[in-house]
Amino acid sequence: MSAGNLRKNIAIGDLVEIVEKHNQRSGDLTEGLVRRILTKAPQHPHGIKVMLDTGEVGRVKNIIEETDDL
Repeated sequence: MSAGNLRKNIAIGDLVEIVEKHNQRSGDLTEGLVRRILTKAPQHPHGIKVMLDTGEVGRVKNIIEETDDL
């Protein structure tokens, strides 16, 4: 199970890549910051559903580790 499948690994403000419903077949990913966590269950086999700060909704595929080396 990947990190995006567990609710405890995702926090508001995290930088993530999601797949939106209309992109599930193509697998196109959208990057953004988590505004809301929509899945109530502690885990989900297809990824935790979130809303990004841009209003886009999808399931988390990757959590992007932010680095502080500028």
